[in-house]
Amino acid sequence: MSSTDASPERSPRLFVALDVPDDVRALVERAIRRVRERYPGGRWVPAANQHVTVRFLGATPLARMPHVLEAVARTASRRRSFATRTTTLGAFPSARRARVLWVGLDDADGHVEALAADLDAALAPVIEPEQRAFTPHLTVARFDPPVRLEAAIAGVRCGSDPFEVAALTVYRSHLGGGAPRYEPVATVALAGDGAGDREGR
Repeated sequence: MSSTDASPERSPRLFVALDVPDDVRALVERAIRRVRERYPGGRWVPAANQHVTVRFLGATPLARMPHVLEAVARTASRRRSFATRTTTLGAFPSARRARVLWVGLDDADGHVEALAADLDAALAPVIEPEQRAFTPHLTVARFDPPVRLEAAIAGVRCGSDPFEVAALTVYRSHLGGGAPRYEPVATVALAGDGAGDREGR
């Protein structure tokens, strides 16, 4: 790939996500306050940026954008809206050696996992399939070097009331000083929501 092809204008950084209600993000912020105070050196995700990534695409050539949007629309048309809730704190790769702190999402019925699998299959002609296991979650902090979080997160409650997931959103990530800025490129309602396609919201 040439340097021109890899430019931000030609290859925006994209991801597909589920949005989380403001009150749920506020609950998460309250729940993790003491953990944040204990580890101020972590890169803490602003509440406004918290979301559930269904598929990270990374730098995506503009020529592939129509295929990406069509794959998201096709995936959304096959899945109905559903209810979920936040659950407990967890860490990747483990709480003993945490690089990422996250809040889990209840997916007992497999709705989010099915969305991710369907989207991966729909994107396969233009995006290499994801090899890592899928765990639905909201990332709240990253640590480099990794830290031990077992004691800090033990007993922290961040379970929310159920909320509805009714759409998939394609976001563009703008990097720079400080936290990234996420720009919605297209939002597509899941089948049965009745809101229709709100592309380019």
